[in-house]
Amino acid sequence: MNLINAQEGVEYIIKSVEISDEELNSFLFSLGCYAGEPITVISKLKGGRIVAIKDGRYHIDLDLAGAINV
Repeated sequence: MNLINAQEGVEYIIKSVEISDEELNSFLFSLGCYAGEPITVISKLKGGRIVAIKDGRYHIDLDLAGAINV
């Protein structure tokens, strides 16, 4: 399952991040978005998701949300 289908307020563990762009993958890694880390969908928006990773909250678009498997 990816973050598009994840429920709000439930903590998930990231299984994989399937992105071919190495620069974006490195950026996500620096935020703490990598396999084995917890992630929570705070809010579902029309164009993306608000997620909590470690101590931060971030907005990710639907394309990126679809690439993060939990």
